[in-house]
Amino acid sequence: MEMSLLEPKTVVSSPFSSFRHQVRRFSSCSSCLGRFSRASYSNGVPNKAYCSGAVSSIGQEKLPAEAFTHQINGTNVLSSKLFSRDCRLLDAVDDRYDGIVIDPNGLPSNPIVFSSNLRFSLSHWKKKGKKGVWLKLLVEQSELIPIALKAGFQYHHAEPDYLMLTYWIPDGPCMLPANASHHVGVGGFVINDRNEVLVVQEKYCSPTFANFWKIPTGFIVEKEEIYTGVTREVKEETGIETEFVEVIAFRHAHNIAFGKSDLFFVCMLRPLSTQIIVDDLEIQAAKWMPLAEFVEQSLVKEDVMFKKIIDICIARLDKYYCGLNVHQLVSKFDGKLSSLYYNIIDGEDLNCTGK
Repeated sequence: MEMSLLEPKTVVSSPFSSFRHQVRRFSSCSSCLGRFSRASYSNGVPNKAYCSGAVSSIGQEKLPAEAFTHQINGTNVLSSKLFSRDCRLLDAVDDRYDGIVIDPNGLPSNPIVFSSNLRFSLSHWKKKGKKGVWLKLLVEQSELIPIALKAGFQYHHAEPDYLMLTYWIPDGPCMLPANASHHVGVGGFVINDRNEVLVVQEKYCSPTFANFWKIPTGFIVEKEEIYTGVTREVKEETGIETEFVEVIAFRHAHNIAFGKSDLFFVCMLRPLSTQIIVDDLEIQAAKWMPLAEFVEQSLVKEDVMFKKIIDICIARLDKYYCGLNVHQLVSKFDGKLSSLYYNIIDGEDLNCTGK
């Protein structure tokens, strides 16, 4: 059987007689935390300085020996493939906070190579004074997750197509921003010229709210504005086209779904159509309800939060209260277009026009 563990210049009298001796010689030059890489040779002697930069205090645990061996005639021997792998820096770019963002498309597919390169890279970045490290692993790279966790990475957040992990290099508290802490919800208070409110009954709700008529509500999706999100939700649930008028009020609550905080914006909308088309997936029923009948519902009258929201909406209709208009502005800080919600009242005039 031909052995390819050694370079051609190295002569071995028997394929197995001096194998363990050769392994010990190779081990003396392997400083990739227990992983063997290709060594350079001069007269059959390995170059011990080849991968000397890989040892650090980061992630000292080694992969189990079984991961590096295979069977030859019933004997565990080191795989020759390992000697063809170099310890190298992972593909990455610097971020604006003196951190590192690793390129997921440049990661080795071999878990052993990924492990050695990851630890080598962490050691290098530590010497360079880097701080936070961001590692995105795609769905097809899921087998690399345990290796990253063993190296000291922590879960940050997950999306349908990837998992984000982070590593904080300096001593002391981690200064990386945490995962998103809030959900953002919207509710549309839509009232027509006949003083009727657009209301819905949820298809899936607790028995307490089974017969309750409420305003259409929903969640803002990624990269969506509040004023566009609320009109979208109303359209999806009821089929009614609307125009955003103002943010009337917003509620801030904590420890809601999965321990997250919740921001809920109540918006006044002007209807642009009248025909209701119910979304059968999540809405049981929808209709135009007289405002006087809407406010007489027991849940509206008995619940402090519901009652206050409706009182504010009625005050806005009577022009005793002003909400927040949306204004599109560009900031020099990031050069991006942003939505700023505010309202300016001239003098003591509280006669809000909603323009």
